[in-house]
Amino acid sequence: MEILRAETAGFCMGVDLALRKLEAILREADQHGPIHTLGPIIHNPQVMAEYAERGVLRTDDPEDVAPGSTVVIRAHGVPRSVRESLATRGVRVMDATCPRVRTAQRLIAKQAEKGRILLLFGEQDHPEVKGLLSHASAGAFVFDSPERLKEMDLPAGPEFFLAAQTTQDREEFTIIQDLLKNRLDRDFPVLSTICDATMKRQQEAIELAGLVDYMVVVGGFESGNTRRLAQVARSAGASCVHVETADQLPLNELRAFGRIGLTAGASTPKKIIDRVHSVLASL
Repeated sequence: MEILRAETAGFCMGVDLALRKLEAILREADQHGPIHTLGPIIHNPQVMAEYAERGVLRTDDPEDVAPGSTVVIRAHGVPRSVRESLATRGVRVMDATCPRVRTAQRLIAKQAEKGRILLLFGEQDHPEVKGLLSHASAGAFVFDSPERLKEMDLPAGPEFFLAAQTTQDREEFTIIQDLLKNRLDRDFPVLSTICDATMKRQQEAIELAGLVDYMVVVGGFESGNTRRLAQVARSAGASCVHVETADQLPLNELRAFGRIGLTAGASTPKKIIDRVHSVLASL
């Protein structure tokens, strides 16, 4: 069996930076009190389990963090109110928000200050989206597909601007932009907030899908960018499976194929990708 592995598979810059910051805190753990992350620092349960073994506490409710503790802000960022609440309660805040997400937050805040309403292409319940929305002080509408946007009843009077969750699909974003041009019949600001690394990974997945018999995508099931890699591979016409670990590979099914493409989400550790690669190569 031949395995074609994507060059971009695995950690992106933002994930790598977040984990480096957490590692730096762990090296000086005696100076920080209890160490928490608000939700998973990245969307990978295997990584989170390893940090839990090292004493890092996952906390979903910021009110549960005691004064004197240290909280690491996850790569996806948090709403402004959460950050402000932690700081006023005597909790030490270490910001590991991805620089691309911080840029998106700033760009959204700048447009909102002008009274414009945000039209956001993203997943309503995703932690990054919740953080982005906290900077849309004039209001916002969220939709996860062009179809959902078509169903929305947008008011006629206000000015709008368009942005996207950093890990969204670039081609769908272009479709959405064209839909809004026709619908609003006037100019509106369009923010370039989709991460270059996301676009590169998706493009590589599409190219691989055209070269192989089957695609394997590795990464957390809660990881939006990983799910979208599987989605774009399927949209390109490839059969595809999304797994978190090598133990979940459908080995009997995969044995029937001569060439398999392998890629992974931006929060998937290299050792997990290597293990999947090894198992596939052994078939």
